[in-house]
Amino acid sequence: MLHTGTRTATDTDAGVDTDTDAGVDTASTARAESTGNTGNTPPTAPAPRGPRRLPEGAGRERQAGLPRQPTAVWATAGAAVVAFMGIGLVDPILPSIAKGLDATPGQVSLLFTSYFLITAVAMLITGFVSSRIGGRATLLAGLALVVVFAGLAGTSGSVGELVGFRAGWGLGNALFVSTSLAVIVGAASGGAASAILLYESALGLGMACGPLLGAVLGAMKWRYPFFGTAALMAIGFVAISLFLKEQPRPARRTGLLDPLRALGHGGLASAAASAFFYNYAFFTVLAFTPFVLDMSPYRSGAVFFAWGGLLAVFSVLVAPRLQTRLGSLRVLGGSLVLLATDLLVLGYGDHRAAVAATIASGALIGLSNTVYTEIALGVSDAPRPVASAGYNFVRWFAAAAAPYLAPKLAEHLNVHVPFLAAAGAAVAAAGVVAVRRRHLVVVHAEDVVDGRA
Repeated sequence: MLHTGTRTATDTDAGVDTDTDAGVDTASTARAESTGNTGNTPPTAPAPRGPRRLPEGAGRERQAGLPRQPTAVWATAGAAVVAFMGIGLVDPILPSIAKGLDATPGQVSLLFTSYFLITAVAMLITGFVSSRIGGRATLLAGLALVVVFAGLAGTSGSVGELVGFRAGWGLGNALFVSTSLAVIVGAASGGAASAILLYESALGLGMACGPLLGAVLGAMKWRYPFFGTAALMAIGFVAISLFLKEQPRPARRTGLLDPLRALGHGGLASAAASAFFYNYAFFTVLAFTPFVLDMSPYRSGAVFFAWGGLLAVFSVLVAPRLQTRLGSLRVLGGSLVLLATDLLVLGYGDHRAAVAATIASGALIGLSNTVYTEIALGVSDAPRPVASAGYNFVRWFAAAAAPYLAPKLAEHLNVHVPFLAAAGAAVAAAGVVAVRRRHLVVVHAEDVVDGRA
């Protein structure tokens, strides 16, 4: 997911997540092919601790149970859609912002850098805060910050002001997105699998609709998308205030250094290192491509809407099926290599090829987000919120670096080099997966949302 997966920041994942990472699909834990376990264990042998295959039809049960959720779950998921919309909202209007504020592409790209830099650092405090004041209060605090700073961003008179307000927006988004998965799972009916599917769907829908909203409102004036986001988040604030009751607090409070300690696990550290390189490639596409395509807000919004649509479909529907058939690590390695190829086409192809490659990258990013999130949250025995925070702390730094470095590389070298660097980062991510594959096996897929492993 910002699965970012990261998805529990998108999963804890605003990640997004996204990134978007949060979609831990337990159906995806069937990876006998990637671990060497072909399922021939004698019936009398003790059940091994590790990947497990869900019964046939489990995915259908999960999908069937999706609509039957409490109002509180829908309210939180709806707010999550808007939160994820904020990541890609500025994509179609980046050139308009640059023109309106007389700024360079490098200066405008700092909108992403400030946002994700604050998000990365905030990963160390979100669990600390939510384990003390509760999930509901943390969600409301995050939403309130987004409402305030998104509204202020629309009043900016300079790039510096806009970058600063975007940083405050990132703090609010981090508090909200990092807590929303645990809240949705805790309040959902029908088990965690249905709730996590709902979260994945929210991430995909938000990533698809963000650029569309940015295009529609940005075509009138570049300030309007910021005001629109503030208004939608205010509605989310009211909905959660009315419908979400306080969730049980974890038995053990999370310490500030717990996410860093969790990275001492070889598997989690390997997942975070690979995701770091992957996120560099991902956010080169998201933050730098609009300048290369040089299209009107409407056309750019349409391109990134199609990109987000593929991201959603491949993350929620295609990835679990491919993981069951091929194994998670094969899916991840293959999607990363294909993403590197796609980036080369984007950087060196003509305009039509660049548009097609931009849209196609959404499918590969959707596949990667889902697998990264599952691995990050299941590869160690750390509680899910702690593991996710440590993982996202590392990977969001790359999301902050790519929007800053890509314009610099284009300015000092040429416009092709940023995509060449991004392709190299995708290959490096695949290399980490290949070299450390023995450490990237999910050891538990249980639901860990309350601080207990």
